[in-house]
Amino acid sequence: MKKTLVAALAAALTVGAASTTFAAANPFSDVPRDHWAYDAVTQLAADGVVEGYGDGTFRGDRNITRYEMAQMVAKAMAKGDMSASDRALVDRLAAEFADELNNLGVRVSNLERNADMVKWTGELRYRYWSRRNDHKNDTKVAQKANKDQLQLRLFPTAEINDHWHVKARLTASSNMKTDESGDVALTYAYADGDYGKFHVQLGKMPLFSNADQGIVADDFFSGAQVSYGDKWSVLAEAGRWNLDDANKNIAAATDKAANYQGIELGYRSGKLVQSGVGYRHFSSEAFKSAALYNTNGAPQDKADIWSVGATYAFDKNASLSAAYANNTKADDLKKGMSFQLDYKGAKKSDMGSWGAYVAYRNIGSNVGLAPTFSTDQLTTVKTNGAKGIDLGLGYVPFKNVLMQAQYFNGKELKTDNKIQTLYGRVSFFF
Repeated sequence: MKKTLVAALAAALTVGAASTTFAAANPFSDVPRDHWAYDAVTQLAADGVVEGYGDGTFRGDRNITRYEMAQMVAKAMAKGDMSASDRALVDRLAAEFADELNNLGVRVSNLERNADMVKWTGELRYRYWSRRNDHKNDTKVAQKANKDQLQLRLFPTAEINDHWHVKARLTASSNMKTDESGDVALTYAYADGDYGKFHVQLGKMPLFSNADQGIVADDFFSGAQVSYGDKWSVLAEAGRWNLDDANKNIAAATDKAANYQGIELGYRSGKLVQSGVGYRHFSSEAFKSAALYNTNGAPQDKADIWSVGATYAFDKNASLSAAYANNTKADDLKKGMSFQLDYKGAKKSDMGSWGAYVAYRNIGSNVGLAPTFSTDQLTTVKTNGAKGIDLGLGYVPFKNVLMQAQYFNGKELKTDNKIQTLYGRVSFFF
């Protein structure tokens, strides 16, 4: 995803260790005149900046590592007779590979490191949903529903200094069926501070817990988060969460923003990729009017949710994840669980890679406030809760192009009606 101008030129601007200066006419035997990098390589070779590998080759037919690139950049930084334009290119490379240069003991000045402070990446994706249910006697609920959507997401990141970055996402959607376009929305924006084992985030940031693995919420909230640790870790966060993003059972016309506090203790080691125990507290008048929330006592204006989860990797290809969550303030539809077996994984940068999963979900609507699975599969968890089998497949036909298909077959917890959801997505990353 780090495709800045610098990264795009990295293969062309290889700065080497040899002292031989090659002629501008044909600097490298393996860079033909019709190669896309020929002009850039020729110019920098003529200026004595690009020197290849000392054997008359540029080796443009293979990918070099970031560490190799940093070594070459370090040697270029030591040159003192570059033109202003060549120096600007080297400064950009120094900014891109600042972390690797730091590991080599090369100091990068603020001017060099911040030469390209703001980077933009993005995703253009097409999504399709096809839903079926057995609500034959309920005229208010459609038995069949299809939806297709085109969405553009832009991800700007900005470097503030050695420890702080700003991260954000802008999202614009279009309804393909009606050809209606929505407004561009700021999905999240937060300052991210990294001090080794200590980490802090401030602003509007992700609302997600490794302990419940998306059973409770996969959204964004406004506030603060701090975490500390490595093998053992502790995380605490607090702020406000907009209930417009909650399931239809919880969302309310008034008191739309719930107060939120959460804490999580995590542990990971070896094949235990991650594990955690978490507690989340939400308070809002909306919970008093939620269906089947408090049937045995006085209406509650809060949700107290405990969760536990873990992921175990058998080898590099297979892993098993399990999670459980319980809302102790609700009387009904208050528990959720998820078991998922993953095999391999589709990596967008690796053409031909693929991955698949099979899972069982059982999520009540009073614990799944805005679960990961309601977005694409368990749609009816928004009102009645759902349980069933969830299948998924991902494939990368071309570099930075990801195709996904998912299928859910199960029943609603409240009504026992059968439900099915087919979901497809094609994403283009840039």
